[in-house]
Amino acid sequence: MVLFGKKRVQERRALLSSTDSICKTKPEAMDHIKENIYDLEKRTGAKDTDILFLKSLIEDPLVRSIVNAQDSLEKRISSRPDDVKPVATGTAKIAKDLTTSCRLSSNLHARELSAILSKPHVKALLETHDTVAVSSRNGGSVWESTGSQLPLVEEEHTDAMATQAIRVVGLRKMPSEPLGLTVEVDEDGNLIVARIMSGGAIERQGLLKPGDVIIEVNGVAVRSPEELQAEVIAAKDTVTFRVAPSMENIRTNKPQQTFMKALFEYEPLEDTLLPCKEIGLAFKPGDILQILDTKDPNWWQAKKVGQDSATGLIPSQELEERRKAFVAPEADYVHKISVCGTRISKKKRKFIYKSKSNHEFDKAELLLYEEVALMPPFNRRTLALVGSLGVGRRTLKNRLINSDPNRYGSVIPMTSRPQRELEENGKSYWFVTREHFENEVADHQLLEYGEHNGHLYGTSLESIRDVIRQGKMCILDCSPAALKMLYNSSEFMPFVIFIAAPGMELLKQMYDFGRSTGASTKTLTEDDLKRTVEESAMLQRAFDKYIDMVIVNEDFDVTFRKVVDAMNNLGAKHQWVPANWVYS
Repeated sequence: MVLFGKKRVQERRALLSSTDSICKTKPEAMDHIKENIYDLEKRTGAKDTDILFLKSLIEDPLVRSIVNAQDSLEKRISSRPDDVKPVATGTAKIAKDLTTSCRLSSNLHARELSAILSKPHVKALLETHDTVAVSSRNGGSVWESTGSQLPLVEEEHTDAMATQAIRVVGLRKMPSEPLGLTVEVDEDGNLIVARIMSGGAIERQGLLKPGDVIIEVNGVAVRSPEELQAEVIAAKDTVTFRVAPSMENIRTNKPQQTFMKALFEYEPLEDTLLPCKEIGLAFKPGDILQILDTKDPNWWQAKKVGQDSATGLIPSQELEERRKAFVAPEADYVHKISVCGTRISKKKRKFIYKSKSNHEFDKAELLLYEEVALMPPFNRRTLALVGSLGVGRRTLKNRLINSDPNRYGSVIPMTSRPQRELEENGKSYWFVTREHFENEVADHQLLEYGEHNGHLYGTSLESIRDVIRQGKMCILDCSPAALKMLYNSSEFMPFVIFIAAPGMELLKQMYDFGRSTGASTKTLTEDDLKRTVEESAMLQRAFDKYIDMVIVNEDFDVTFRKVVDAMNNLGAKHQWVPANWVYS
């Protein structure tokens, strides 16, 4: 059995050797062997098994087809015109470099070309072309030129472009948590990561960046936000992204330390412009928002301060101004922009600010966000008590000053009225000439002023400074219109308390009490009381931006204690104040 096995191995090697000889023989030799196959045994001493195998091999249709193809190729090469020359012999190398470059391109068609050039059949075709081109250039046959079945290509260049490969990103999907990204389709049809939500699953892992091109999700090609959403929903526990890096150099900045005080209420579920309502952030007036990202001109990323809330999208100042304000088309500068698209701006019409038209600009002002900063405990310089007429502001001011004259002080008004007998200048009024008063008005040195019986009355800013220099808090029972000047200056730093009117019955009792104590001599009708309540509500809505505290004056003693407690807390708690108080 051993000898028989060894004999069979030797015969197999002899047959394979004869086959190799046939493959390297010219077609004419194949025909000659077929015609004289029965004479081989006598001439060469070939065995019967070899003769039978050789005969079956030559008569095999597949072998005959290969021989015919070889014959045709040889004839074409030998009969080609002299002017047919290959353009290049390194097309495989060129295709390889082109594939690498196109694979990282942001253009959809370039990536499609890269996929085609990467297919094995195309690569084999290009290698065959190079092999034939080399043999043609050398003037010999294909087999003679190479002496091998390996393709002959030019050497690869060592200075090939270094590029970053397409990467695969795997994320574990949490049932109750969104991934934390939004996407957009660019002008080339690529699905681009528009933003990464701070605090989300993707942001925590740091594997995706804005500008990355999403090619596949869980092995399925995606080209639209809808397709991406469908694949993410269909995924069970993990989501796998195949992404190409952005061609732009996107810098990763640290989260901004910008804080905004919300001056309006926002409900994302009712916003028809929000691209994804689930990632919207609801807020109310007075909420402090930390702004994390403002790259998108329409949607900011933010989170609430002091609350354990996730990061969400809020409308930008620009977007909210555009949809809340009506501007004539010829004066509009609205950006032509989609939710995350490209901006094309028209020319903006500008107006010069005029102080005499201050009230007109105030009417047009949209109260949306106010930049604020967190300050350590400190005492404000002024206390502004505002409200409608007849809610007890002056009574409250006098009671505060009398309770602690070393802490609180009040201003002495200025008037152009002639000084009367027994009146001391600087006691109840500062008496000045009308010309001097008008010069003070022109120089913007008055907080507020008005005219009564042909005489001018007003509050000088210098008188407020005098009280502050004494180390006291200046209490003002000014009109709400004066709050803007106080609030926008870091010099006065007011704490504003709005004294709201109670119901008509309580308001009438307060007037009766004031008249009985001599604090008021006015007699008000029911229409006057009704007008006071309505005006109080209107003023609170109009000047809500400047108000730090609202107290409904239902009881003088309770109101007084609330104001004193609020003043004491200023020196014990951190305070959110306008940013211009800190950085101006």
